[in-house]
Parts: sequence; structure tokens; C-alpha cells
Amino acid sequence: MKDADIVNLYFARNEDAIAESQKSYGKYCTAVAMHILASMADAEECVNDTWLKAWQSIPPARPMDLKSYLGRITRNLSLDRFRALKRHKRNRDMEVAMEELSEAIPLPDDTADSLLKQLFNEFLARTDSLNRRLFVGRYWHGYTVGKLAQHYGMTENAVSHRLARTRAALKEFLEKEGYRI
Repeated sequence: MKDADIVNLYFARNEDAIAESQKSYGKYCTAVAMHILASMADAEECVNDTWLKAWQSIPPARPMDLKSYLGRITRNLSLDRFRALKRHKRNRDMEVAMEELSEAIPLPDDTADSLLKQLFNEFLARTDSLNRRLFVGRYWHGYTVGKLAQHYGMTENAVSHRLARTRAALKEFLEKEGYRI
């Protein structure tokens, strides 16, 4: 089923919208949650919460890219759960990734900071393809440096250096654009 058809089901308040969303994007959303939480039970709970959140937010929202929309919901729910679990020190890999990123930019609690989103997207659009993929893999999907190195046929040291340079470039870009760090 096409995304537009699934969104129309949400607008019609047809419960098949959830089943179709799960069928089309369940594995993707589970992967997003797993990379952040590293626990299948926690990931499944976040994915189930994703369907509820989508049901509550569509309408009025009419996402143009349903996969990204559901992925963002899953990611935000997973990060919220991660922060709660962080107090119990259950996922050190994601904690390290968030600490690394906080060196370049403050991580706002309000994920609706549109200026930061706009600048972030502009920076990523200007970044070369490999650095962008490494950056998004590490800080959006929560992959470990080792997993990224293996995937891209690089050493962990090379990945770490590229990420550090990209974070530094991001910080410099944000400061140059007037975003206060």
C-alpha cells in the first residue's frame, strides 16, 4: 500500500492504518529503536508507542514522507526512553554518542527547535557523502564506531577521526551562522 493511501486511512480513522503502517515500516522503526536502546523489549515498546502517537497526530498532520515521519516518532520516543534508562546506565554506546555530539552542539530538550534543525540540515547538505553517512549513522541511528567501520571498510580510528572533524566543522558552522553554543 502506498504512503498516501495509509495516510488517508488515518484521516478516515480506519484502524487498518496502524496495521498497514506496521506492515510497511515495522522493521524500519524497530531497527531505529534497537540502535538507540539495544534492547528488543524496549524497542518493541517504543515501536508500539509509535503507532499510538501516529494515530494521535494524523490528523491534523499530513506527512509527505510517512517513513521519515514514523522514524522520527520512533527515534524521539526511543531517545526519551534512553534518557530514562540512562539513569540506570543500560546503554553506554548511545550515551557516548550523545556526549560526543554535545561537544559540537547543545542537545535541546525541545526537539522542535526549527532554527537548529534548519542549520543542521544545511550543514549536512554541504558535507561530503561519506562524512554525512557516518555522522547520520552514529548520531541518528546510534551505530557504534566499530559497526560503522566494518560497514564502510574503514578502521575504527579513521571513523573516529572523521566524526571528530565533522563535529568540529558543525560547531564552527553553527557559530558562524549565529547559533549560540
